Amino acid sequence: MFELRLLAPEDRVEVVGDALDALDALSVSVEDADAHTEAEQALFGEPGMPPPREGWQRSRVVALFDTRAKADEAAALLQAQDFFEGCSLAGIAEVPEQDWVRLTQSQFAPVEITGSFWIVPTWHEPPAQAVEVIRLDPGLAFGTGTHPTTRMCLRWIATQPANVLGSRVLDYGCGSGILAICAAKFGATEIDAVDIDEAAVESTRLNADANAVELSPGLPERAQGEYDTVLANILATPLKVLAPLLCAHVRPGGHLVLAGILARQADELKGAYAPWIALEVADTEDGWILMTGRRAA
Repeated sequence: MFELRLLAPEDRVEVVGDALDALDALSVSVEDADAHTEAEQALFGEPGMPPPREGWQRSRVVALFDTRAKADEAAALLQAQDFFEGCSLAGIAEVPEQDWVRLTQSQFAPVEITGSFWIVPTWHEPPAQAVEVIRLDPGLAFGTGTHPTTRMCLRWIATQPANVLGSRVLDYGCGSGILAICAAKFGATEIDAVDIDEAAVESTRLNADANAVELSPGLPERAQGEYDTVLANILATPLKVLAPLLCAHVRPGGHLVLAGILARQADELKGAYAPWIALEVADTEDGWILMTGRRAA
């Protein structure tokens, strides 16, 4: 296969991407051309919301073609279009044959949550200092411990006394089930893990079996009654919508733990949850925050 690499200003990214799709590109990706430099820009978006921008001020557009002839033809056709003004061809290169499984695995090393608690893919041996381990491989569902929001949730669970976490825990929007599994590892005995995605529910079931813990995965209607701790690592917009439902699942004196929130969104979340629970920022990492609150007894 062959990569066609282009440089495009922000206002040309969408039209160039659409043109590449029309030219039978197998895939099209957009990256910050200034990544890993002082000019790098952060772009964050949320599902269901319009993207903040179509691209970066200087975007690298990479299209994959199955033959060199198709890549050459696409490059020639694009450069002849009026909309290509301000864009440039960065090159065409053959994609080397690789062991993609091994390459993917090499990108996922054991993740330290605390000094003694690690998330370890099945192809790695646990570090010598690991006392508690969750075995988890990357898959279709979100949550491998590599993202700051997941790490902060795991760190909160792992550092709470057993009487704070409690025995009954709800993981709402469970993804891979990593938070529910962590809760089981650290003392919870009755755990419901729910998600709107059936693939996530199945992923949670398989990951729980692989870690020899008991929990109850299912669709959201499985969540019933009140819990000692409610965990939700989603994103700010759905968390605001879910505020009444999530708070209703927290028992008096119980804890609510929310993640998937950018630091600049803290006040929005505090306002959304204020009628039921007072939220505070409990942890921060790489521009993301963990917010927690306790329901009045």
